[in-house]
Amino acid sequence: MNKIIKVSDLCSKDYKETWDFQTKILDNTISLKRERRNGSTEIVTPNHFLFVSHPHVYTLGKSGDISNLLLNEEQLKDKGATFYKINRGGDITYHGPGQIVGYPILDLENFFTDIHKYLRLLEEAIILTIAEYGLKGERSKGETGVWLDVETPFARKICAMGIRASRWVTMHGFALNVNVNLGYFDNIIPCGIREKAVTSMEVELGKKISEEEVKQKILKHFKELFEVEEYIIE
Repeated sequence: MNKIIKVSDLCSKDYKETWDFQTKILDNTISLKRERRNGSTEIVTPNHFLFVSHPHVYTLGKSGDISNLLLNEEQLKDKGATFYKINRGGDITYHGPGQIVGYPILDLENFFTDIHKYLRLLEEAIILTIAEYGLKGERSKGETGVWLDVETPFARKICAMGIRASRWVTMHGFALNVNVNLGYFDNIIPCGIREKAVTSMEVELGKKISEEEVKQKILKHFKELFEVEEYIIE
């Protein structure tokens, strides 16, 4: 059981390139697991945590509804945005500059084999992180991610989540709105949820927030929640 995680900050990187990179890591990990099952008991599977910021892009999960994208192909070009149908759970969301995207690619057999627990701990890492800035993050019943003012007319999402897991290896993850331009969310029905707003740390706190500082706080809480032995910074 390996509880060491390799952390990489990819800075700003194209969505498709990052998706392909995630897939390569996942496939390699699954290949190692097959070898181990075939008798190579000394094999240890790796764990990765990728931070990244994407250029403007909309992604639609495998259970999503394309009608939740309110732009046609020409309008996407005008916005300088791209669009991908992808293999995570969830509906449509936006990624762009000023947003911290985290992709933990973990072999959950190194930690626990419970997808529900995995999602709840991801949410908890974000809830604890934004609490350090005085923001009360909450879960919304039946919806993944982290919200503010749940069960009020002012409910708004600050962090979206969507994952995929294959043979207990995870990919995709979370997108925390830090200093992101929220206007891009006007071009979709975020996560397919009508009549609920999207917000950012900058909007809530009235000032720009250090994204590097937020990343370090996320890693701190992730380490505690997942009982990580060590981070290797790559």
